[in-house]
Amino acid sequence: MHDTQGQGPGRTRNAGLGLALTSALAFGGSGVAAKPLIEAGLEPLQVTWLRVAGAALIMLPVAWNHRDLPARRPALLVGFGLLAVAGVQACYFGAISRIPVGVALLVEYLAPAMVLGWVRFVQRRPVSRAAAVGVVLAVGGLACVVEVWSGLSFDAVGLLLALAAACCQVGYFVLADHGGDGENAADPLGVIAHGLLVGTVALTVVARPWNLDWSVLAGRADLAGARVPAVLLLGWIVLVATVVAYLTGVVSVRRLSPQVAGVVACLEAVVATVLAWVLLDEHLSLPQLVGGGVVLAGAFIAQTSAPKAAVAAEPVAGSVAGSAAGSAPAEAGDRRAATGRSADSATAC
Repeated sequence: MHDTQGQGPGRTRNAGLGLALTSALAFGGSGVAAKPLIEAGLEPLQVTWLRVAGAALIMLPVAWNHRDLPARRPALLVGFGLLAVAGVQACYFGAISRIPVGVALLVEYLAPAMVLGWVRFVQRRPVSRAAAVGVVLAVGGLACVVEVWSGLSFDAVGLLLALAAACCQVGYFVLADHGGDGENAADPLGVIAHGLLVGTVALTVVARPWNLDWSVLAGRADLAGARVPAVLLLGWIVLVATVVAYLTGVVSVRRLSPQVAGVVACLEAVVATVLAWVLLDEHLSLPQLVGGGVVLAGAFIAQTSAPKAAVAAEPVAGSVAGSAAGSAPAEAGDRRAATGRSADSATAC
């Protein structure tokens, strides 16, 4: 058990920011690893299926440990699996097959602005000034990245897919936060594990993995002029860019708030842009680089927004640790999380 008496809001914020940054770094490496696989002969949907199915297999013991969750929160798991897992990844990988990785991700990160609108106008909750300023800067940076003054010369379908990924990204942040609300709160590990299973089923229908050319995975793919084993790239996508990224991302949303974690996650786009430049030779213009810097500034400003109080966040962290170690019943952690969150609902960002 964690001692919540000695945990201050500052420590909770720092922990949440650390998790959000880890998630952004992990997610940011997915595009540069996936694009060589796509160029080697796999379809974007097939790479998406491999990514999600592989992560679901790794998280299967966690899903079994939370086997009561589908009966308690079926709508949450279906929504998370379809939007936050299958939708985001399929649309993103489809986008990077047509437009540069950095551009696709930076367009996708219009999501924080959409999250802010959801929180303010749908949930009718106040948002902090820092989060609002951070989103405005992020959107301005995105405008520079796509060079709107040139008439959006990028592939139209690629941009639409990136925008669709942004819409699904809203579902990721909102559902990751919503899963901890109320008396029937869901453990984040369980949500991720079952969400990956739902996403795998949905993607199996559209990706048709039985038509996949498995010989591509036995060969090599071109990365920065080097011939890298394709299975190594897939391993990175599954283990780091999916399992680690989702685990740290969902917990960071609950420690901070959807709008703050969303803007901090814009760093993923900066990471992906730099990696794509170095590894895929996808050069960006000076205005696009300036735009990336503005996105970074927006993320920095947003982190000054007050996170959810420690009384809410620590029980969630305790629930995660308990689930991983098998030392505490999930129901007890859920009740503690629900109590803390309801007591602090008036002050949450």
